[in-house]
Amino acid sequence: MAIEVSSPAFNAGDAIPKKYTGEGEDLSPLLEWTGLPEETKEIALICDDPDGLMAEPFVHWVIYKIPGDRTSLSEGSAQGALEGENDFGGTGYDGPMPPEGHGVHHYHFKVYALEAELEAEAGFSKTQLLEEMEGHVLDEGELIGTYERK
Repeated sequence: MAIEVSSPAFNAGDAIPKKYTGEGEDLSPLLEWTGLPEETKEIALICDDPDGLMAEPFVHWVIYKIPGDRTSLSEGSAQGALEGENDFGGTGYDGPMPPEGHGVHHYHFKVYALEAELEAEAGFSKTQLLEEMEGHVLDEGELIGTYERK
């Protein structure tokens, strides 16, 4: 059974409100999830955009070491979890900001349930986190929102 990921800020497949983008307040949206396996010890989340101009999806948020009993992340807060590098050159959340006129981009908020606590430090890249998670993922789910700059 897949993890169900949702947000009161936007429905799956719908536009992400400007408040959560680089054109707005650039806050991370409130995210909620259900259906974690009982064995979950830790949760990780990656938000990326596969519609960018790069060969790999453009990374907007890497967050991990979220306690396994947590069922949400508050708006604009990592709530004590560790945040990693994004492709804007910083750490933490940087919201949608596709090039003007590039069309609709899709933002994948992927939640991973892990059966172990990771040996991870703040500042991991998406690649480092995925390597650290290898063999520990029990289940995953995602919420996809869109954004376009005209």
